[in-house]
Amino acid sequence: MKKILPIVAAAAVFSTAAFAETAKTTGAAPAEAKFSSVSKDEMFSSKLKGLNITNQKDETVGEISDVALKGERIDALILSVGGFLGVGERYVAVSPSSVAITHDAKANKWVAKMNTTKEALKAAPEFKYPK
Repeated sequence: MKKILPIVAAAAVFSTAAFAETAKTTGAAPAEAKFSSVSKDEMFSSKLKGLNITNQKDETVGEISDVALKGERIDALILSVGGFLGVGERYVAVSPSSVAITHDAKANKWVAKMNTTKEALKAAPEFKYPK
């Protein structure tokens, strides 16, 4: 028993080192993992989705339903416009620069504003999700 214990311990050490080396070099990731810190005042997509958009007259003109990414940047915000309770609803894609998103500290909520009208969004080209 005294001879078996050092052999088992040595095998465990060598297999752990081999496993760690394999785990480090396996996969198709483009580079080593880089980690970031996130401040408490940053916007998260979970807070963005479902956010109502109001215009300069404080009318609700749509709702953010999705975010389209191209590479590492936001390419478009997909808005749900028109309709009532999901009936007659359609989607339009707008540039993220056309929507101002701020945090209302007093109400402790995110606010999205856009300089447009309901009619302009209804007349915009419809966005359809690719198959």
